Amino acid sequence: MALLALVGCANDPVPNEQMRLTEQAVEQARAIGATDEIGEMQLAEQKLARAQKNMGEEDYKRARVLAEQAELDARLAEARVLTRKSEEQLAELNARITRLRKQLGDMQ
Repeated sequence: MALLALVGCANDPVPNEQMRLTEQAVEQARAIGATDEIGEMQLAEQKLARAQKNMGEEDYKRARVLAEQAELDARLAEARVLTRKSEEQLAELNARITRLRKQLGDMQ
C-alpha cells in the first residue's frame, strides 16, 4: 500500500499552468494596489513562495495545492482593494451630492 501511495505522488503532473495563473493573480493584485498590509496578500505571497520551493523539490502535489490557495488569496486581496476604492468613490459622490443640495437650498 505504501508503495502505491509513493508511486501516486511521483505521478503528479508538474503544475506549470497553475503556477503561471497564481503568479499572474499576485501581480494583478499588486498592480491594483494590494500591499502586505492586506492579510490575504501576505498569505498569497507566502504560499506562492512555498509552492515555488515545492516545485524545486519536485513535490508537485503540494506545490499545486499551495499555488491554488495563493491564487485565491491574491484574488481576495484584489477584491478587498477594489471594494475599498469603490466605497471611497461612493463616499466622495455622496459628499458632492450633499454640497450640491446645500447650494441649491441656499439659492431658494
